[in-house]
Amino acid sequence: MTTLLGMTASVMAGSNAEALAQKSNCLMCHSVDKKILGPAYKDVAAKYKGDKSAEAKLIQKVKAGGSGAWGDMPMPPNSPQVKDEDIKTLVQWILSL
Repeated sequence: MTTLLGMTASVMAGSNAEALAQKSNCLMCHSVDKKILGPAYKDVAAKYKGDKSAEAKLIQKVKAGGSGAWGDMPMPPNSPQVKDEDIKTLVQWILSL
């Protein structure tokens, strides 16, 4: 039963994070499983799997923007229009994929 509840909580957290990604316009350039303008979130999760510093690096990258890690298309900064706690939620969700 604990596993089922944990899975339900995980699914709910994922759907909330995906709704947050939609609200924050992240899904205009990204999707969970395919490249649009930016990388698929599953590809990001795979690239950073096992990297203990990934969360902090990605939070900073989402806040400040960047380019070069996934090609020439720059990602614009998302701060201050996306709150820090929302960026952290999004990054944690992406890394969980």
